[in-house]
Amino acid sequence: MDSSSPMIQSEEFYLANSKFESYDELLKSVRDFYYAKGYGVSIRDSRKEKYVTLQCDRGGSYRDRLCSGDKRKKITVSRLIKCPFQIVGKKGNDGAWVLKAKNMTHNHEPSTDIVGHPSFRRLSPQDTESVKNMTLSGIPPRQILSSLRQGNQSLPAISRTIYNLKAKIRKESLNNRSMVSALFEEFEKEGFIFDILHNPSGHITHLFIAHPLSIKLAKIFSNIFVMDCTYKTNKYNMPLLDIIGVSCFNTSFYSGFAFLEREDEDSYIWALNTFKKILDNREPTVIMSDRELALMNAIKVVFPSTINLLCIWHIEKEDLQKQKRKEG
Repeated sequence: MDSSSPMIQSEEFYLANSKFESYDELLKSVRDFYYAKGYGVSIRDSRKEKYVTLQCDRGGSYRDRLCSGDKRKKITVSRLIKCPFQIVGKKGNDGAWVLKAKNMTHNHEPSTDIVGHPSFRRLSPQDTESVKNMTLSGIPPRQILSSLRQGNQSLPAISRTIYNLKAKIRKESLNNRSMVSALFEEFEKEGFIFDILHNPSGHITHLFIAHPLSIKLAKIFSNIFVMDCTYKTNKYNMPLLDIIGVSCFNTSFYSGFAFLEREDEDSYIWALNTFKKILDNREPTVIMSDRELALMNAIKVVFPSTINLLCIWHIEKEDLQKQKRKEG
């Protein structure tokens, strides 16, 4: 596309006759102008209150951060094709922002569907704040996107937009801390009781967590507890031991959780000893569990005076499986 092209001439006219009161106004105006022409625009680099370099969002090339060499190129369709288009916005002495052409050519045709450009799917500040609030409330990305579209039917965002924004929010909230360090700081801030075990390499193998209210209820209603492990509850595939208390009103409450490296007797003994400290070394009257032998043995070690009853639901489930095996 040469400099005599009508499109280039219209762009140069736009640049020469445009002034903007703020950085945000400049970005919005440029993006709207080029979206109408079928091109996405992204920020290449900027310096606050000084300048901003804008480029085609197909400029640049992928960097092989994983050092996977040609293997990544074979399985990845690159959106970035080193498009040379660039313009620069600078703040003048009068406070106004002006645009200057750096390279007005593209090495590709305009898009017929601009929604395919990530820069077009950028959310407004109001929508970004809504995503942040809903993320803090624990709402999953799919429901967040549905909620945003109820207020704006033409919202160009997709699921990946929400996931990327959630990752950015999480990174900002960590403030250069590791996720584990941030987690422990939150525990301390909210008054949680927690304990951990490390392996020789320094990796966490066991984690016990108890909410302040759970601790209070466990001390008041310390006679009956139900214990069971659940699976596939986290990306580390660590078994999660649920400890559930029963009140005198025949209602249940969470007393504590323990992520374990494996379901062996030593792991259960560690978790139960930690829980025993919460109960001020008192022993429950009854602990109900399934027929997990490692857990049953650990209960005998840590709470020798406690009666260990098997859960009827688990017994009936096992009987049903045995009956099916006989019929098969």
